[in-house]
Amino acid sequence: MNLFEPSELLKSLPGQFFAALVARAGAVAAGGHDVINLGQGNPDLPTPAHIVEALQTAGADPQNHRYPPFRGYRYLKEAAAEFYSREYGVELDPDREVAVLFGGKTGLVEVVQCLLNPGDTALVPDPGYPDYWSGIALARAEMEMMPLTAEHAFLPDYSSIGLETAAKAKLMFLNYPNNPTGAVATGEFFAETVQFASRHNICVVHDFAYAAIGYEGQKPLSYLQTPGAKAQGIEIYTLSKTYNMAGWRVAFAVGNASVIESINLLQDHMYVSLFGAVQEAARAALLGPQTPVEENVARYEARRNLLIQGLHNIGWEAEAPGGSFFAWLPVPKGYTSESFASLLLDKAHVVVAPGIGFGAYGEGYVRVGLVSDEARLAEAVERIARLGIFHPKAL
Repeated sequence: MNLFEPSELLKSLPGQFFAALVARAGAVAAGGHDVINLGQGNPDLPTPAHIVEALQTAGADPQNHRYPPFRGYRYLKEAAAEFYSREYGVELDPDREVAVLFGGKTGLVEVVQCLLNPGDTALVPDPGYPDYWSGIALARAEMEMMPLTAEHAFLPDYSSIGLETAAKAKLMFLNYPNNPTGAVATGEFFAETVQFASRHNICVVHDFAYAAIGYEGQKPLSYLQTPGAKAQGIEIYTLSKTYNMAGWRVAFAVGNASVIESINLLQDHMYVSLFGAVQEAARAALLGPQTPVEENVARYEARRNLLIQGLHNIGWEAEAPGGSFFAWLPVPKGYTSESFASLLLDKAHVVVAPGIGFGAYGEGYVRVGLVSDEARLAEAVERIARLGIFHPKAL
C-alpha cells in the first residue's frame, strides 16, 4: 500500500493532548482496574425525553430526508432568536445575526478561518480550550496568550496587553463560565472587554458552552447583554451542555452580522446544513420546557458541593467553581500537573486532566469534571485520600 504524505498544514496542527490521556486511561481499565474518569467534559446524563421524541417524530417525516437549506431552516434560527430574547433580553435578526453550526467546536474553528489571514494575530486565554489553537493553526495565524490567574479571578488583564500586541490582534477568544477554571464573568468585565475590543478593532468570539451552568442562584451572563457587544463580536452557543445533547452536534453563532455572514459563506462551501430532524429537535429544546435544564444545574451543583467538601475533608484545599461543570484544583507541592495526574491514574485509578494541557498557565492545576454521579465522586475522593498525600487540618 502506498503511504501518502500528509500536507504541511496537517503537520502544523497541535497535538491532541487529551487523546493520549484517554488512551492511558483505557490501558489502565484494560488491565482490569475500575477507573473513575473525571478527566473529560462529556455530559453523563441523557437528553430530555421531549427532545428525543421530537427527533423521532421528525425523523419519520420524508421532508427531513431531503437536503435541508444550505444555511439551516429558518424556524431554528427564529427559535435561537426567541431563546436569546427570553433568556438574556437580547434581540437578534434570525436572517442576519444567527448561523446554524455543526456543534460549537466547529464554529470555534471556522470563525478563525473566516476572519484571519496567515500571520494575523488572535488573543487566546491561557489556560483555555485547546481547539482555539486548532482553528488558528488551520488559518496559519499566530497566537498571543492572555494569562488567566487566580489573582485576577481567572479573567484576562487587558492592561497587561502591550499596545503593539493589541494593535496586531484581529480576534479574541473568551469563554465564561470558563473551561477549565470554572470562573464566571461579571458585567463590568464584559463592558471592559467591549471597550478594549472597540479601541483596537478586535472581533470578540465568546464561547458560551456552559451558558446554563451557574451556581448559588447566579445565572451566567451572555456577552451580548453588554451594550455595544453585538457591534464588536459574536457568541457561540452549543446545546451540548445545556440540554445534554453533546452527541447531537448542534449549536449556533449569534451577533455581528458581518461575522455571521462570513461563517455562513464558509459553511456554504462545506456543508448542506444539519439533518432536518436534528434541527427540529433543537427547536424543541430551545422553546420547550426548561425544567430539565434547571434540574441538570441543580444536579451539577450537588456534585460540586459534595466534591469540594470531600476534598476539604481530606486536606485538599480548593475553590468551588462559580460555573461550568469543572473544578480547577491546585496540585500539591512537589508535583507537576502531569506527574500528579499520572499518580492519581496509576495508584488511585482516577483520571483527571493535567492543567498543562490547557496552556502554560494551567501548570500547577488539574481539572476535574463533575460528569460522574455523587457516589463515584465520593469514591474518587476516598481513593485519593488513601494515597496519604493530603492531611486533614486538626479541628
